[in-house]
Amino acid sequence: MIRLKKKDMVMVIAGKDKGKKGEIKEVLPQDDRVIVMGINIVFKHKRSTKDKPGGIHKLEAPMHISNVQLICPKCAKPVKIKVAKIQSGEKLRACRKCGEAIL
Repeated sequence: MIRLKKKDMVMVIAGKDKGKKGEIKEVLPQDDRVIVMGINIVFKHKRSTKDKPGGIHKLEAPMHISNVQLICPKCAKPVKIKVAKIQSGEKLRACRKCGEAIL
């Protein structure tokens, strides 16, 4: 089960951008990867066409979901996520440190 969602704030815990924080731009559940804004920047060389100029473009590459950790809105620390059930039977994401529900 993927516990991260679009627009979650995360911190990179492994790799060249370790320690950086950013917002999730896109989640790729079939590959267990996420794209984080401003993190894992790579250079793509594009050939020019009639319509578009070529050159070297910067873009965010997907990174494995295990290399990022959610930042709890209440604690403001990177935390692990647990799935908590409420009385109505719904499942919510919750912080393991403070127990606060993460929406």
